[in-house]
Amino acid sequence: MKGNNDILSLTRPDVIYGVHREYLEAGADLVETNTFSGTTIAQHDYDGEHLAYRINKESAILAAMACADVEAKDGIKRYVAGALGPTNRTLSISPSVENPEFRNVTFKELVVAYTEQVLVHLAPAAT
Repeated sequence: MKGNNDILSLTRPDVIYGVHREYLEAGADLVETNTFSGTTIAQHDYDGEHLAYRINKESAILAAMACADVEAKDGIKRYVAGALGPTNRTLSISPSVENPEFRNVTFKELVVAYTEQVLVHLAPAAT
């Protein structure tokens, strides 16, 4: 899991919550979820495809909790933005010099992966 920073929302939620809270207390009006690599495609490198939903859900909950806690202190509404990052696969160029037509992911696979991630972020964070 080395390099899989998104997993920290599951393994060290206290740290992720603390980072969000520190930004908000310093004056930020918006925090992003810790889900830059939160797709099943990106999590594949860590054999973590099965964790993608949980990573997105817990990350959204942590960010929303930090916003609510800081708002309760100072009365200023804060917001959560769901972070969507690139995957480690691309449709625009072949990963194989010998086979320029080859792609290691399909458009449909990317649509499915990003749709799953976005649907989690659109759901109410407290549920």
